[in-house]
Amino acid sequence: MDEFWSTARDHIIRYGGTFTPRIIERASGSYVYDSNGKPILDFTSGQMSSILGHGHPEIVETVQTAMTSLDHLFSGMLSRPVVEFARALSETLPDGLDKVMLLSTGAESNEAALKMAKLYTGRYEIVSFDRSWHGMTSGAAAATYSAGRKGYGPPPPGNFTLPTPNAYRSPFRTAGGDHDWQSELDYGFALIDQQSAGSLAACIVEPIVSSGGLIDLPVGYLAALKAKCTEREMLLIVDEAQTGLGRTGAMYAFERDGAVPDIITLSKTLGAGLPVAAVVTSAEIEERCHERGYLFFTTHVSDPLAGAVASTVLRVVLRDDLVDRAARSGKRLRDHLLELQSRHDVIGDVRGRGLFQGIELVSDRETRAPADQLGQQVTDACLERGLHMNIVQLPGMGGIFRLAPPLNISDDDLDRAMEMLDDSLSAVTKA
Repeated sequence: MDEFWSTARDHIIRYGGTFTPRIIERASGSYVYDSNGKPILDFTSGQMSSILGHGHPEIVETVQTAMTSLDHLFSGMLSRPVVEFARALSETLPDGLDKVMLLSTGAESNEAALKMAKLYTGRYEIVSFDRSWHGMTSGAAAATYSAGRKGYGPPPPGNFTLPTPNAYRSPFRTAGGDHDWQSELDYGFALIDQQSAGSLAACIVEPIVSSGGLIDLPVGYLAALKAKCTEREMLLIVDEAQTGLGRTGAMYAFERDGAVPDIITLSKTLGAGLPVAAVVTSAEIEERCHERGYLFFTTHVSDPLAGAVASTVLRVVLRDDLVDRAARSGKRLRDHLLELQSRHDVIGDVRGRGLFQGIELVSDRETRAPADQLGQQVTDACLERGLHMNIVQLPGMGGIFRLAPPLNISDDDLDRAMEMLDDSLSAVTKA
């Protein structure tokens, strides 16, 4: 083990945060196993991706078949797995979201969507939340504000922020003390209009702002945001990398508010742990972009392996009714978290939807003072007990946990994880 970590220190580029102090040897279902054979419940689904758990037999079979028959092609070639996937995906979305591009990663899909919006509108200005995370490539990184902006020189011009509507911490309040998200949204766009050079192209948002603290957009917010975009003739891009394909108890999180985006991006959950992503838009947007010479010709665009995997994921999610299952399991998870909150004063807030829940630890419930150090201590205590929990590893958010187990997690495993969290909170706070 010492040799492993010594070799890692010598040869691995550190790319953010710290590595979990376990050597992971294998994974199966809702568990990963370390080098001592210890089972660890995976409550992050890998990187919020493995919605079917690890090593799902139908995903394994699909990959094996594709690797021995049709895996990768020249990017100008099309294959049946890609075309069939595009049709299947569009059938899960509202009418009008019919055109699909198959890619590899979330950053790549957001990059493609932003370029599409700029070409379609003939404008260049992009709006995103001030706690956003949309990827690490150039355009996606320019629309990312939760971390990673310092030290790299100027980002592409024309990027603006909206205040993230955090009901737990927002200073925008009604006379009764409730979160006044409409005034917050109005204020944000008043500032954007003041700064804009008259070239607003698109607004890109997550329905649940994940890396920014698991912040669920208030009911009605997305529809109001869509109206703001329509008024300014800009496009609305919804990044459903972590929320798509049932995780929130709906096939797509935007469905709750009835606000249909102009472009939707998918990744993470679409590949169930494998590198698959997609951009979906309307025929009208695709046609104009094509006429204007839209270019996003990458090495793995329209790869048949990715298409076969994504089709299998869609089929399993729909066949096994995992959307409704996520809603039911999500209620069970939330009930557990609320019960823990009633007994542990350090849990200041519980938020989220379905099997995408967050808790925020505080050192004082009245002042809501953050508890970054406590978050790391609870993380360590959970890992010792066999539960991998994920704190947001960004400045000022070390007390915020994201819980995103596989959609097919058993009730027993879910209950067991909450027992371990309960024990960990008790141990850390008593110490």
